[in-house]
Amino acid sequence: MDEQKTKVRTFLAKYLRNVDLSDDADIFGLGFVNSLFAMQLVMFVEQEFGITIDNEDLDIENFRTVDAIVNLVEKKTATLAEA
Repeated sequence: MDEQKTKVRTFLAKYLRNVDLSDDADIFGLGFVNSLFAMQLVMFVEQEFGITIDNEDLDIENFRTVDAIVNLVEKKTATLAEA
């Protein structure tokens, strides 16, 4: 989980320079995310963690915070492990 958080934080830091985000900071509420960045974030999650984000996963709540993104990744990887 810590490794996943580090990867997500590193990705966000590339785009949100000089911003110190906590794991529960709302990146949408803080105004850091536009539609293009949202798609880049989804593509990063898919590529970095080897998962597929399905239409039902495209909920802002799944991408609002570092914690939410990591929870989604863990849920999706657990589903893959069961298959």
